[in-house]
Amino acid sequence: MIVDERMTFFINSLDPGLPAYLSELEKEALDTYVPIVRKDMQAYLKYEMLRAKPRKILEVGTAIGFSALLMSEYAPDADITTIENYDKRIPIARENFVRFGKQDKIKLIEGDALKILPTLDGTYDFIFMDAAKGQYINYLPDILRLLSSGGILVSDNVLQDGDIIESKYAVVRRDRTIHTRMRDYLYELKHNDSLTTVILPVGDGITVSVKN
Repeated sequence: MIVDERMTFFINSLDPGLPAYLSELEKEALDTYVPIVRKDMQAYLKYEMLRAKPRKILEVGTAIGFSALLMSEYAPDADITTIENYDKRIPIARENFVRFGKQDKIKLIEGDALKILPTLDGTYDFIFMDAAKGQYINYLPDILRLLSSGGILVSDNVLQDGDIIESKYAVVRRDRTIHTRMRDYLYELKHNDSLTTVILPVGDGITVSVKN
């Protein structure tokens, strides 16, 4: 936890909850150990969809489609493009988009985002990064190209349960590359002249960047 657990529980307890179909899908994800956005991140996405009213959304990391469906619920006029590379979850996500009547609003592209992002054109006014954390820094050049002027980039899970503040030598060896790359990513977001970025202790840490 990066925020006191009791405080997080209290804040989440005030949330009015999700529509029934999203609550059902959330339970299915938790029962099958599929990682989805945490309660506090869900609340933030709801807020941001209603505030910003994005019309074109790009998501990197679909999993079973929960966050894409959440964004579509609260930004019903948006067209969403989402990218997923894990072949076992792709058919489940597609099924969920059909199951909840969102197949015409959510386009799922299969494959490695590092290969897919360079093939995309046009711009998006909201981009949500929730894929392989060690690749965020490598996705960034294309993400910046695809983000519209004034557009919002939100990146999830950037504080690594608090490990981000530790020396890389205090992190288990298998996580050191991700740790280093995430630190590089955060530095770039805060120092890139084309972005204004805030880092927030929401969930496992998020960044919110606006393209200048």
